[in-house]
Parts: sequence; C-alpha cells; structure tokens
Amino acid sequence: MNNIFLITKREFLTQVKKKSFIILTLLAPLMIIAFGAIIGLMFKANESHNVIEVVDRSGLFKDQLPSDSKLNYIFVPVAEEKSKISTLKGNESLDGILILPELNNHNFDDLEKNTRLVINSKIGFDTKQRIVSDISNVIKKEKIKELGIAETQLNNLDKSFSLKTINVSEDNKEDSDLTFGVKSGLSMVLMYVTFMFIIIYGVRVMRSVLEEKNNRVVEIIISSVKPFELMMGKILGVTMVALTQFIIWITMSVIGALVLNTGFSSIQKNIPGRSEGMASKLDVTQIATQVSHSLLELNFPLIIFVFIVFFLLGYIFYSSVYAAIGSAVDNETETQQFTLFAILPLTLGMYGSFSLMNNPDGPLGFWLSMIPFTSPVAMIARIPFGVPAWQIALSITLLVVTTFFMIFLAGKIYRVGILMYGNKATLKELWKWIRN
Repeated sequence: MNNIFLITKREFLTQVKKKSFIILTLLAPLMIIAFGAIIGLMFKANESHNVIEVVDRSGLFKDQLPSDSKLNYIFVPVAEEKSKISTLKGNESLDGILILPELNNHNFDDLEKNTRLVINSKIGFDTKQRIVSDISNVIKKEKIKELGIAETQLNNLDKSFSLKTINVSEDNKEDSDLTFGVKSGLSMVLMYVTFMFIIIYGVRVMRSVLEEKNNRVVEIIISSVKPFELMMGKILGVTMVALTQFIIWITMSVIGALVLNTGFSSIQKNIPGRSEGMASKLDVTQIATQVSHSLLELNFPLIIFVFIVFFLLGYIFYSSVYAAIGSAVDNETETQQFTLFAILPLTLGMYGSFSLMNNPDGPLGFWLSMIPFTSPVAMIARIPFGVPAWQIALSITLLVVTTFFMIFLAGKIYRVGILMYGNKATLKELWKWIRN
C-alpha cells in the first residue's frame, strides 16, 4: 500500500509542477469563453448585406417589405424592369431584382407561381428564406383583410399561452423555461467534460505505461514494486491531477456565479413585470446574471458530489482498461485495435444521454445510468434534473463493484503484459493471461 502511495505522489507532483498544467488549469475556463466568443464573431463576420431591388406590378408590397442591416429593399418603377435586368450582371452594388407580378382577382396562387428573383451573384439560404418570409407576411395580412378580421383580433388569436410549472418534489419551486434551459445546458456541459476527460487522461495513462515499457524503465521499477502497485499508482496519480483541475474550475465557476448573482435582486425590481418576458428585456450581462441565479438555485452540493464521484469511478474504471492496453502492446499503432472497446461504450452512453433532456426519468435514462459502462456520463447528465437518492446509491454501488472487478482483470493483464516484448497481443492471448 505504501508503494502505491509513493507512486501516486510521484505521478501527481510530476504533472502539477509542470508550467503547462498551471497555465492550462487557470486559463482553460477563459479559453473556453474566448473560443465561444471567437465562434460568435466568425458567424458575425460571415454575415452579408444584400441589396434587392423590387419591381412590384401588384402594388400590394409597396412599403410593406421591411429593410434592415442585413437586407435592404429598394422599390423601382415597373417601367425600369427590363433595363434593370439587362444591367444587373456585373453590378457590384446590387445583388438581385425581385419581380412581383400583377395580382388578378386576388389569385395569390398565380402571384406565387409568377414571382421571380433574378440574382447577380449567389445569395445565402437565410437571405432567400427571409425574402420568402417577408412576402408571405404581406400576403397573410392581405388575406386577413379580405376575411374582415381586425389586426387586434389577429394579435389576440396569435397570443401564446404561458404555463407555469410548479414542482412539488423541489419545494414547490416554479420550473420556468429558463430554468429548464439552464438544467439542459449544465447537463450537456458536465456530460461532455466527463466524457472528454476520461478519454484524455485515460490515454495519458496508456501512453505513460507504453513509454516506460518501450524504454525498459519498467524492468527496473518492477524489481522494487509489484506490477499491480505500479499500475494503481499511475492511475491514482493522474486521477488526483484531474480532480485538482476540476476543484479549481468548480471553485472559479461558483465564484463567478455568486458575483453575477449579486445584481439579480436589483434587476428584478427595476424590470416591469419582473420574470414575465424578462429574457426579452435584458441585455447580455443581465441575462448572464439571471442564468447564474438559476444555477445557484439548483442543488449544487449534490450535483458536485455526484459529478466528482462518477467522474472518479468512471475514470478509474476506464483508466484500468487503458493501462491494460498499454501494457499489452509494443507501440501506439497496436493500441487502435483495443481502444475501441474503451471508447465505444462511453460514446454510446454520451449520445444516448442526449435523449434524456426531454425525459430524464424515462426507461432509457434509468438503464443508461445504471449500467456501469455508461453510468459515468448518463448519471451526470440526469443529475441537474433531479434523481431519486436510491437510484444514485444503486448506480454508485454497481459502478464501485464493476470498477474493482475491472481493476482486478486489468491487473492480471498488466502483470504479464508489462514484461512481454515482440509478442503481438490478441484477444485470445489476453484471455489466456487473465485465466492464468
């Protein structure tokens, strides 16, 4: 046991003393935010401004097509239609000409059939859909007038129904659309982070084992410690590194949410109607404040506890597999035939968990969070929505038992494989090592 502790300490200190670890740990949250901002700016930079001239023979659309910063409608006389089309090619200041035919006997089907958009260059799909939507809105208003329905009556008919949801299982808290969105977002983030870190740090263990095996350093180490102790020391050492990063990131996230939450009360008081329609009245900073408030209303101690427990158990489970793979092969090329067995179940659990957003208490969510191969990501995906205590306890128990069993199997493979050279490992060969 003392040897496992010493190897764990060495692995942990070796990793955390690196400058790359310190920089990545402190800057990773900022890098994620910056990455999101860059993606947003890329979409913004790719936006186009289109100028469309409109020839309206029907007289129905005059001043009815709204222009904005993305799309500008310019109405031109009907007599200039042919000359405009003939000079359109090569006209860099004009993107297209919208030709709206005459409206005879209020036959809107003929209007749609004969409407044309002559373009000078390729226009985006969004722009085309915007033009279609603008024309459809004008036609819709005209049809409403023919039916004798007033605009106020139509607005009343289109008025959406707001349903307040009270959750008796959560002390009669109101479960708003924003709260559901926050839970869904948190669920996806935690699930994806767990999935990525299990794979990233698991591969790190595998490469560390493989490197020591190829350098023959392991032959010297094995003379002082048992193979099982070396394997467990490596796994636990890297586990502590990952846990340290998570604790720092969780602390930074909670502090950020608390800072943003300080202004939530004053924002509520200054907004008419308070929570009703609040999202449409707030700017980006205030929306972030409200989101942070919704996050702090969740059962954060339970979420953090479940996240850490399932991440650690899931990581140890899969790292045992990666350690066994690293000991059984001689180079990274050979690892590819075995890593699929580690990645596939976890990937199945992650993509299966996307369906949990609509029904976190459904049968799929239950079984994915009980099966040890998928529970490290599935239970974390469910926990923001609330999970019965007995299900959490049962899932942890099953995962603990299976993790110890996987460590036992990996230890038998590691003990033989770490000193095997030039012998290509196969599933049949691995089974022989386990049996013996």
